[in-house]
Amino acid sequence: MTKTIRLTMAQALLKFLDAQYLIVDGQEYKFVQGVFGIFGHGNLLGIGEALENMRGLTLPFYQGKNEQAIVHAATAFAKQKNRRQIFACTSSIGPGALNMVTGAGTATVNRIPVLLLPGDTFADRQPDPVLQQVEMPQNHGITANDAFKAVSKYWDRIQRPEQLMTAVVHAMRVLTDPAETGAVTLALPQDVQGEAYDYPEDFFRKRVHYQDRRQPAADAIHRAVELISSKKKPLIISGGGTQYSEAGESLAALAANLGIPVGTTQAGKGILPWDHRWNMGGIGGTGARPANVLAKEADLILAVGTRLQDFTTASKTQFQNPDVDFVSINVNTMDAMKLDALQIVGDAKESLLQLHEQLQQAGYAAAWERGYLDSLQEEWEQEVDRLYNSGSSTELTQPAVVGVLNEFLADDDVIVCASGSLPGDLQRLWRTRGRKSYHLEYGFSCMGYEIPAALGVKLAEPKQEVYALVGDGGYLMMHSELLTSVQEGYKINVIVFDNSGFQCIQSLQRGHGSPEGFGNEFRSREADTQRLTGRYLPIDFAGMAGSFGTKTYRAHTLDEFRDALLNSRRDQTSTLIDVKVMPGSHTDGYDSWWRVGTAQVSDNPQVVQAYAEDQAYFEKYHR
Repeated sequence: MTKTIRLTMAQALLKFLDAQYLIVDGQEYKFVQGVFGIFGHGNLLGIGEALENMRGLTLPFYQGKNEQAIVHAATAFAKQKNRRQIFACTSSIGPGALNMVTGAGTATVNRIPVLLLPGDTFADRQPDPVLQQVEMPQNHGITANDAFKAVSKYWDRIQRPEQLMTAVVHAMRVLTDPAETGAVTLALPQDVQGEAYDYPEDFFRKRVHYQDRRQPAADAIHRAVELISSKKKPLIISGGGTQYSEAGESLAALAANLGIPVGTTQAGKGILPWDHRWNMGGIGGTGARPANVLAKEADLILAVGTRLQDFTTASKTQFQNPDVDFVSINVNTMDAMKLDALQIVGDAKESLLQLHEQLQQAGYAAAWERGYLDSLQEEWEQEVDRLYNSGSSTELTQPAVVGVLNEFLADDDVIVCASGSLPGDLQRLWRTRGRKSYHLEYGFSCMGYEIPAALGVKLAEPKQEVYALVGDGGYLMMHSELLTSVQEGYKINVIVFDNSGFQCIQSLQRGHGSPEGFGNEFRSREADTQRLTGRYLPIDFAGMAGSFGTKTYRAHTLDEFRDALLNSRRDQTSTLIDVKVMPGSHTDGYDSWWRVGTAQVSDNPQVVQAYAEDQAYFEKYHR
């Protein structure tokens, strides 16, 4: 007779999660590392009770301050761990649950595993409508948690305690799948969380999930070798998949031995050190000139582990050689088929090794002139140096501040960023050196990711210094987990680039017909125009952060910034440096284009002209 153990559904869920393991390349990882959460009536007496009272549970609980933020922290942790370990996140119903939806979208877009456990309304419906319930007259079975369906790779609602046994197995299938991973949502009605059931003891045994490297098809490699061999000027685009596959050495060897230059996406940056001979820097709308120039000339693009989103492809205008073809290496077939590419569906590391071997056997070598590539790199390094030395000691440009930070940080320090103008400056200018030292979320470009993500990275890399680089707009969106970092004793360093508003969007606006920009700077309202065109708002970000118990610094000059960096390095608690930079001093695009929805008709003739120019460019170069 099968032995059973009587547990509530919530207790069984946590006991199951505590016994999940993942093996990659022979190394075993405990998969679920803990639970982030905020308690309310929808989860306090279910999951909350289990976390508080279950004997033997080894899942630590971290108290968040904002539900969206805890998902960002969990996402950053999993990203930094190459998707081999995760956190679960729990919330109450209604607004608590809905706050996690943006975090779910961020995780899913970036192909990062995170487990979401939102509380839900009563399955038996007897107390309905309960506090915070969203009632739908056409379907009483719809709740706020249905909003997760659009941003989850797997979604289920546990309406009976025994349904858990099927749901969590499928949840683990998706969470450990390198191709189909993302946010997984299990909606947990608050009454069902507390219902008891006699679960089989075998359900809680140690379960090991194997993430075997997916071998590419031999025929696919052969087809790719034939196509590449017919080309003279190939270019590699390296994306986040090369990071998660730990394919850096394979990529470097292929590039060097075959003479193929490499451009990197935001997620792929850092897979090669900045001074690697074949590293041509970031590519696309926030990329550098060398990679963007080569992309226009290339007759073949080898895309490795990238989603090929519009910033990477310059809205599909980046590749202007009429004879250009595409080969894509990806574990995800949807990503592999983009741009009508010849597909190699498989692990990035294994696919690069096999492709490299067969191209060498075929005697292939790219025809790029080394002197030409060297000149592009040299000219770009001169441009980076110029930007790092822009402004003055008292008029701080954003690139100059980035340059001082880049020079100061140790090789294994980690920077975290996501939104605004900073990702452009970082992809173009940041000279990466250490492993996993460049942590950018740019699949969703989610404002507010930076500070909670820094906490997640610190949990993943507790011995390394972690720096969140955030604009004033991003800081105001979400800085709640700065308090959590203080509470938990996980030191993070926040650098606020105060440029008085949403300057990258202001620049985009000005570039498409708005002479002064509208509604993007933090200014007071003027009485005569009733528009936000008055004086800049003086905001004391250091004062805000200091109230959380962080150590704070203010910098109006580069010397003050250097001193703040040095002093904050010695601090034992989380720090914040409030840096006042010149509005609009970020870098602009280099040999790339980005399609946005410009108005076709306007009372402003400059807008109409901008539309005409955009349309002409699109029609000329769109593939």
